[in-house]
Amino acid sequence: MKTRQLGDLTVSEVGMGCMAFSHGYGKIPPEQYSLEAIRNAYQHGCTLFDTAEIYSPNLAGIGHNERIVGKALKDMRRDVVLATKLFLDRSEVKKEGSVYKAVRRHLEDSMDRLQTDMVDLYYLHRTNGGIRIADVAEAMGLLIEDGLIRGWGLSQVDVDIIDRAQNVTPLSAIQNIYSMVERDMEKAVIPYCMEHGIGVVPFSPIASGLLSGKITTETKFEANDDVRNWVPQLSKAIPWWNGIWRRR
Repeated sequence: MKTRQLGDLTVSEVGMGCMAFSHGYGKIPPEQYSLEAIRNAYQHGCTLFDTAEIYSPNLAGIGHNERIVGKALKDMRRDVVLATKLFLDRSEVKKEGSVYKAVRRHLEDSMDRLQTDMVDLYYLHRTNGGIRIADVAEAMGLLIEDGLIRGWGLSQVDVDIIDRAQNVTPLSAIQNIYSMVERDMEKAVIPYCMEHGIGVVPFSPIASGLLSGKITTETKFEANDDVRNWVPQLSKAIPWWNGIWRRR
């Protein structure tokens, strides 16, 4: 498989998003199925595996998905790039005493679940926790110095936030929603990332199944824990093509 660069990280051009083994697409599969799927992806050349601390059934817990990914890849850990994400809010920072201490606590918990002593790519999952992005960037820089992460990233952000973070600690990757029917990143985010050597990691690249041809606006999803119930492109209420022409 061909490779791509996420900052200094070399990864397969096709990565594996592991969220669906724990959340988001209806009934989750048996653990053994998930383990085999992850290992099979590795056997076929995939080296980038993406998870997050919050991926759990119904988002009702912490770490379900990280444990699966860690278990699946423990025997080939040094041959893969592990990416995970954290949520952070001001109450945690106040309790821990600093952004660095709060982020490090999340990271250490994730490393334990992933059965690793280092995370290759560590994302701030969203930026709505009331914490200055510059402070998060500084904390990530310290974690890089500590040897606990190799690079860091942001998810679902615009250029203003990216630039403020980049000016403190250079980013390895930006993970935003992107597909042929969700192309906002083309306006400013992708050009900025290309200019600054930041990798772009699209999530939902086939628009939650719409572009596969197997999912349509007629498809019925389980009401519980299926994100496709709220995907605009799969809704009859607002034609998704209207959004395309407005954004382009």
